[in-house]
Amino acid sequence: MMSALSPQARQSYSALQTGIAKTYGVQNAAEEFNVEPSLAQTLNDKITASSSFLQRINVLGVTEIKGQKVMIGVSGPVTGRTNTDEKDREPRNVLDLDSKGYELYDTHSDVTLKFSTIDAWAKFKDFAKRYSAAVLKQIGLDRIIIGWHGVEVKADTDPKANPLLQDVNKGWLQIVREQAPQQILVQGQVDGEIQIGAGGDYENLDCLVHDITQMIDEEYRDGGDLIAIIGRDLLAHDKGKLYAKHGHTPTEKERVELSQVIDTYGGLPSYTCPFFPSKGVVVTSFDNLSIYFQDSSWRRYLLQNPKRSRTEDYNSRNEGYVVEQLGKFAAVEAANVVLLAQRAPKNLIDADAEDAKVVEVTE
Repeated sequence: MMSALSPQARQSYSALQTGIAKTYGVQNAAEEFNVEPSLAQTLNDKITASSSFLQRINVLGVTEIKGQKVMIGVSGPVTGRTNTDEKDREPRNVLDLDSKGYELYDTHSDVTLKFSTIDAWAKFKDFAKRYSAAVLKQIGLDRIIIGWHGVEVKADTDPKANPLLQDVNKGWLQIVREQAPQQILVQGQVDGEIQIGAGGDYENLDCLVHDITQMIDEEYRDGGDLIAIIGRDLLAHDKGKLYAKHGHTPTEKERVELSQVIDTYGGLPSYTCPFFPSKGVVVTSFDNLSIYFQDSSWRRYLLQNPKRSRTEDYNSRNEGYVVEQLGKFAAVEAANVVLLAQRAPKNLIDADAEDAKVVEVTE
């Protein structure tokens, strides 16, 4: 059974369409329209502003769908001296422009609202502002999810099978897996495992971050801009050990809590961000992570679909992910990280197995 917007909701939604059309300089937002590059940049800036993490990295508009990386890095020293009485000065080509480049893919961010939801929101005078802010924030979060979890580009994505948007685009970790696999630590002494804890590959999180830092190419280690992005489970485990040790001593507990504001691990300032793998570690700099979008590719239109009792907002653009300098990125394969303190001792596992055998026989 089809339903329609209430008069108040229809007025609010019409105002939203009119406002969007005015913003983008088109006659009607209910027809697909191209967003001018300058306005696409403004729209992108609003998405970026919705996330503190996106504000730290590069989110750039480019003209081509495929090409050379935009951000320029320097791969070595540029200062020296030449005896010009004997030879000419030779400028050094140290710009780190690798041959990998970037590639953008058609990306859809389509949103629907039930008529009943708009009816409920219509009472708010700032309905259009609330709606736009919610959509832009989710697009920003989606960008972060793909950045950390994207592994492939499928023509027809499946959000049910890939709830972390693994099939939308190749994110930063996947790019490094493919283009510089030596920069990803996948195992320690045990095949398929990176063990943290007493008797493991790394005694603690500091040791792990220190070793990951050594995987960074030497010319980037002393630049002063490296940071460690660390998963929440690893941080919680590390803080849990400190609380267990000092939790009953008020002064020591206060120090633990204060240290969370300016944490360092392996000598690097540490951060976490939304949707980062919970047991992951990445050492890089914020400006080494980029999202490119083609500034002339952004398209949008809004329509009412009474057959589904909803409105539909279609957004599309060409978008992709870039690690500017592959040698300035190192990480662990989060799925292989094992916290030994959370693993049951082998003798207990064996005992449980023996008990199960006994039960099976006696029954």
